[in-house]
Amino acid sequence: MSTAVDRRSQILDAAVDVFAREGFHTCRVSDIASEAQVAYGLVYHYFPSKDAILDTLFTDRWALLLQAIADADAEPASAREKLFRVAAFIIDSYRRDPDLMKVIIVEVTRAANTFGRTHFAEIVSAYEAIAAIVQAAQEQGVFRRDVHALFAAQAFYGMVEQVLTQWIFQEQPVGPAEFERAKGEITEMICAGLEPR
Repeated sequence: MSTAVDRRSQILDAAVDVFAREGFHTCRVSDIASEAQVAYGLVYHYFPSKDAILDTLFTDRWALLLQAIADADAEPASAREKLFRVAAFIIDSYRRDPDLMKVIIVEVTRAANTFGRTHFAEIVSAYEAIAAIVQAAQEQGVFRRDVHALFAAQAFYGMVEQVLTQWIFQEQPVGPAEFERAKGEITEMICAGLEPR
């Protein structure tokens, strides 16, 4: 890995720590530089603004989510198994890097600000990819057809995000059993509601 890539990653990692601890709007680029232990001007060498840093954190992470959904959908598995894999990817992402997920959820996807609006199409593309899994199951008769697939996808993602939000703001740490229970119960609640009556 080159020094430039190392420095860029070092700045992004520091930004995650600062954004998660202080909030995006209250921190300064100098705070990120200090956390990364680099010169203030070096941050601007890699990123034109604080906004660009947050933008990069989101787009890099969201691309991984979109790929995870595509990978799950490509598997020869049931819709229930595919949705479980998507839920597991998101929950495991939080488990590995809770600060990064906090930044993405609090500062981007849940924020009614320029970031949420700027990335709205990318956010919706994840819902649409999940909806494609639901719609395929509807066409096979596995899921009922009277629930709009996109609405089901939004409900599924919203449930996952709400659980993560609870974890972000609660004081006690989340244990391994709770992570695993969340994956199964979220998937079961959505899929059970979509099964034909």
